[in-house]
Amino acid sequence: MKKFGFIIIILLLALGSKAQPGNCILKPPQYTIHFGIGNVRDVNTDDLSNYSRVGHSCPSDGHYSFVSYTSGCFSDDWHTLSEDHTAGDNNGNMLLVNAAYDGGVFLSMPIGGLKSNTIYEIGLWVINLCRPTKKCPSLLLPSLRIRLETAEGKTIANIVTRYLPRVPEPYWTQHRAYFTTPANTSALRLVMTDNAPGGCGNDFAIDDITFRECVKQDPPVAATPKTTPATKQPTVSKPPPKKVITTPKKKEQPSQVTNPKTDTASKTIAVIKPAPKIFPAAPLILKTRENALVKTIETEACDIKINLYDNGEIDGDTVSIYHNNTLIRSHQRLSQKPITITIPVNASQPHHELIMVAENLGSIPPNTSVMIITAASKRYQVFISSSKQKNARVVFDLKE
Repeated sequence: MKKFGFIIIILLLALGSKAQPGNCILKPPQYTIHFGIGNVRDVNTDDLSNYSRVGHSCPSDGHYSFVSYTSGCFSDDWHTLSEDHTAGDNNGNMLLVNAAYDGGVFLSMPIGGLKSNTIYEIGLWVINLCRPTKKCPSLLLPSLRIRLETAEGKTIANIVTRYLPRVPEPYWTQHRAYFTTPANTSALRLVMTDNAPGGCGNDFAIDDITFRECVKQDPPVAATPKTTPATKQPTVSKPPPKKVITTPKKKEQPSQVTNPKTDTASKTIAVIKPAPKIFPAAPLILKTRENALVKTIETEACDIKINLYDNGEIDGDTVSIYHNNTLIRSHQRLSQKPITITIPVNASQPHHELIMVAENLGSIPPNTSVMIITAASKRYQVFISSSKQKNARVVFDLKE
């Protein structure tokens, strides 16, 4: 068991070291392969020399199937899985593979819909189906190579899983790599090969193959300087000096002096004083970190719906969310399940500020998320990045 534990630790460390490229935020999957539900069409479009498809949940050597569960396979030598890896898809399929004795390609399919000359992350989830029993005299472990190729056979993305260990309880691991698409993306092909020989122990499942676009963080960074004049405008209020200068010079016309005083005061109050009335005092964490403006959205009166997801690999990022300086979500873990917030924007509540505070940086810094905003008939996608030094601020205003 110590040997298995050591292998698991090494693999987890290797996965954790694959940080995303600098200044890069991952968009939600543009292309996902989750193998559908029920009796689906075979994704393989090439003839496979060493593998063929079957329709049951316990394929034998040299066979594969698309099923939603396993149960009691090979006298319980396999893990019993009650569902696939995809969250929320009732009876969703995964790809089960029982390795052929001569190994070889077990998946070959076209990939379309990607942009040219664009950075992407390819990711997939894998599990070794075999339990660590004494049934197998030798330790055969899956060793997979996943590559994305052009029509000419040039590899543009490559993942090698090394050897997937057998563990006492079923455990899915994610493997991923970054690549740049060529000018012609219409003829890309995903090819998967098992490099280990078939036999007792070399059996595995694959699910949720995703392609995520990698977007540079230039827009949020460029927006940061705008916060300086925005925050300084209320403090550099110049109406009082003007009042002092104009009043003594126009004693002959008191009525004309009085009216501007009233107008100027009312305008000053409209700009400066609503914030203290609507916003409570900012908590310490908003005072001690930079609150960088990411986006300002003007909208008609409506209820704004906000869904906040982890952006990239689910790596344990947690955030707290403040609405108009009031804590509304505390230490929430980001995942594929959204954190949902609804904000009413109307004449009595025309201005709102959401500030995302990173409570940790997860295993892959920085703390990144994607915010899907639905306001009236429009939909916005905002990429958020926060750290221990910088919060992320999104502002909503009622359109005049």
